[in-house]
Amino acid sequence: MRKAMVRLEGLSQEEVAKKIQEGKQNKVTIKTEKSIGQIIRDNVFTYFNLIFLVLAFLLVAVKSWNNLLFVPIVVVNSLVGIVQEVRSRRILRQMQFLHMSEAIVLRKGKEVALPIDQLVEGDLVRFQAGDQIYADGILLEGELKVDESQLTGEADEVKKGAQDALMSGSFVIAGQGLARLEKVGNESYINQLSLEAKQVKSHEESDMVHAVNRIVGIIGLLIIPLGSLLFLRSYISLGDSLKLSVTSTVGALIGMIPEGLYLLMTLALALGAVRLAKEKVLLNSMKGIETLSRVDVLCVDKTGTITEPGMEVTAIRPVKDAQDLEALAQYVEASMDQNDTMDAIRKFHKTPVSQPWKALDIQPFTSKKKYGAIAFESGIYVLGAPEFVLREGFSELEQEIAPATQAGNRVLAFGKYRGDHLRETLEAPVDLVAWIILSNPLRKNAKETFAYFKQQGVTIKVISGDNPATVSAIAQKAGIEGAEDLIDARTLLTEEDLHQAASQYTVFGRVTPEQKKSLVEGLQAKGHKVAMTGDGVNDILALKTADCSIAMESGNDATKKMAQVVLLDSDFGKMPSIVAEGRRVVNNIQRSASLFLIKNIFSILLAISVTLLAFTYPIMPSQMSLISGFTIGIPGFFLALEPNSERIKGRFIETVFKNALPAALTDFILIFSLVLLSSAFGMTSEELSSAAICLMAFVGFTIIYQESQPINHYKRLVLLGNILAFLVSSSILGRFFNMSPLRLQTLLICAIMAVLALILIQVFKKLVGWFFHRKK
Repeated sequence: MRKAMVRLEGLSQEEVAKKIQEGKQNKVTIKTEKSIGQIIRDNVFTYFNLIFLVLAFLLVAVKSWNNLLFVPIVVVNSLVGIVQEVRSRRILRQMQFLHMSEAIVLRKGKEVALPIDQLVEGDLVRFQAGDQIYADGILLEGELKVDESQLTGEADEVKKGAQDALMSGSFVIAGQGLARLEKVGNESYINQLSLEAKQVKSHEESDMVHAVNRIVGIIGLLIIPLGSLLFLRSYISLGDSLKLSVTSTVGALIGMIPEGLYLLMTLALALGAVRLAKEKVLLNSMKGIETLSRVDVLCVDKTGTITEPGMEVTAIRPVKDAQDLEALAQYVEASMDQNDTMDAIRKFHKTPVSQPWKALDIQPFTSKKKYGAIAFESGIYVLGAPEFVLREGFSELEQEIAPATQAGNRVLAFGKYRGDHLRETLEAPVDLVAWIILSNPLRKNAKETFAYFKQQGVTIKVISGDNPATVSAIAQKAGIEGAEDLIDARTLLTEEDLHQAASQYTVFGRVTPEQKKSLVEGLQAKGHKVAMTGDGVNDILALKTADCSIAMESGNDATKKMAQVVLLDSDFGKMPSIVAEGRRVVNNIQRSASLFLIKNIFSILLAISVTLLAFTYPIMPSQMSLISGFTIGIPGFFLALEPNSERIKGRFIETVFKNALPAALTDFILIFSLVLLSSAFGMTSEELSSAAICLMAFVGFTIIYQESQPINHYKRLVLLGNILAFLVSSSILGRFFNMSPLRLQTLLICAIMAVLALILIQVFKKLVGWFFHRKK
């Protein structure tokens, strides 16, 4: 293999320059992210902004100038959205640049490492286990096993030999080979097939965002017909003036529009991503920050997660004579495997063999078989997990390595195969030549990290390809609860066995990639939200299946491309801060979304009542802006910055509606009752509107107080600051917001209704809670 690679020289600098000039460089010029223009367009030219524009035009037409207060708010919302999205894009692009993969390319006889976007058509590149195939090519030498599941949907490994085609977007599972790039950049198969396959996913994947989009979509459908009915009822049926009809209709519609909800949610997600980026955590998908905050089971591997990623050979124990180790040295020299285990053995064998043996056939190590094999003229040698290499003979020798496995060390068996030919499976016995003992130091922060998850109610499952006793010993050292409950996955023969074991055991050893996936599915079938960490190609299937996938930067390209979250410094100790950030974002968005929906639900209910019972909508646009600002928008934004590490429970839509309905129904009953009482107590329309706003403010601040529990100095400051701002705005700036002074009689009515509001909120909370519980 190495001799052949020297013989092929690759392109010269002149040839490379010519290819670049011809545009045959491995650069994808088709943009997969928003341009600045698209960001501006998406934040400015929205459906609701169009409605706001029409409403503003109507108010200008009737010269109702002080009811245009919502216009600056809409402009600020759009500007903030644009600035934040541009800032987030810049920071995340910087992080993705640091995360860019490199390729080993042969240029004029020398192997060099280059970023993949500097390769050109015709380059000779080396692929090995764990690499993503980044351009279409032809395999010239070597043998690869490739996962083409992203392209074909089939999870089976595909064997590639000389002159076989390699498709971009697939991953190398095992082996090593030299290939010539045939199609690069925009012309490669994966980019022609689907740009989305490599595209960094946006926040629109989030279930939470989908839920809000559905809510906003329903409201968007109601606005136009309800607005038309309101205007016609006021202007024609009630005979109100054109100005009053327009302003009352606009007031109702502004109340229905959740103008800041989507912006607040987008900002919270983007700020979460930026904060994590500063912690050297890259989100390939915004969905990761939400799903990770909801997980209650975390599946981890031993190597690279509980332990440090690197391995070290602590001892090689020949069974008979040290001279037998010559075969091991020859095996290491001829092997094409590129993984942590083989790197550690190569480091142990620093001196190359003087006369290399000729390799007749090579089977690279795969996670599925758990061994590799090489056929020499002098015989066939096998290296891998003892249970899979020695098979029936392992039970007789198991006690020899028991002390090493119980101490948490990994043990490999190296032996000579008695068969004549190397086939896909081992059939003849293997004579043991040597034991290879490897160790992984425990991560320094492992105990603290797993203690945090225990405190947060997150169950840990350790799923590994290593010996279960070894994995259990390491897991116990890391303080993982239930680590003594272990099982050898080879005893789990059916899908049903795997699904049942998923709930019963904590440590799983000798797990194949397919079994990892099945264990994740078994946990999901029990209603768990499952996160999976991984750093090897054997984790790909499970990472795809898990609700949230996390990869280490020290892992290979395949897992890093597949995962939603990448730990750029490979520090598993960052997991608590990621979970905390996700919980902060989702909990605060749920709280803020509830505040927005109170106003929306109330406005829709009152608008329907107006059209059915024929009375003038009592709230003006400027007054609704006052309520929106101080009981929803401003407190919602500041509370969204508050740390909140409580575990998230329930579905987003259900939680939001359950929190919003009691206050919305309370607002509706209070304001509707106030309308009925207004004639009897001689209230003017201006006094009625002002009293209604005062009651809505009282309910709004009450809900903010309840949603802010447990209260702290920051939350108290936010609440009191908004109450003070509301009082100042409604009194000193009363004319500006169409607020009129209230008579003593009206103040007493409002005070009685405020007490009633406290009772109604509690009653509706119980009724709504009972309804949703009964629904389940």
